[in-house]
Amino acid sequence: MKLNELRDNEGARYQSKRLGRGIGSGKGKTSGKGVKGQTSRTGVAINGFEGGQMPIYRRLPKRGFHNPNAKHFAVINLGRLQKAIDEKRIDAKATITAEILSAAGLIGKVLDGVRLLGHGEIKAKVSIEVTGASAAAIAAVEKAGGSVTVAAPKAVAEG
Repeated sequence: MKLNELRDNEGARYQSKRLGRGIGSGKGKTSGKGVKGQTSRTGVAINGFEGGQMPIYRRLPKRGFHNPNAKHFAVINLGRLQKAIDEKRIDAKATITAEILSAAGLIGKVLDGVRLLGHGEIKAKVSIEVTGASAAAIAAVEKAGGSVTVAAPKAVAEG
């Protein structure tokens, strides 16, 4: 087979119907849009309108609210931390900070800080500096001979 012999499979490309090209085409005059009215015109999408019936966004109850002051932490578990140390992506002798975790690819955006959780186990003696940590995570790190420093989250400048 040569490049000039390449073709799409039969029916792979669909020729769209030409609208408004005479009554013999089957889609002439009004082009299948009916007569007059809002929906026969262009640029109309009546989102949420259900023909006069009470729309679903008004039938369903509204619950909860969005807390504008909520803190969003990047989460790291002990098991993933130990795996990264075993794979030599993180130096266990240095103090582990958010920047080191981010550079190693263990967390994405730092957001409001890093929270250390106790899922998995850690064998290495590490010194970790995080914004928050669970009691189980702190106990596991200290049992392995390491230390956890819980620093206050970054203060947001009030304007």
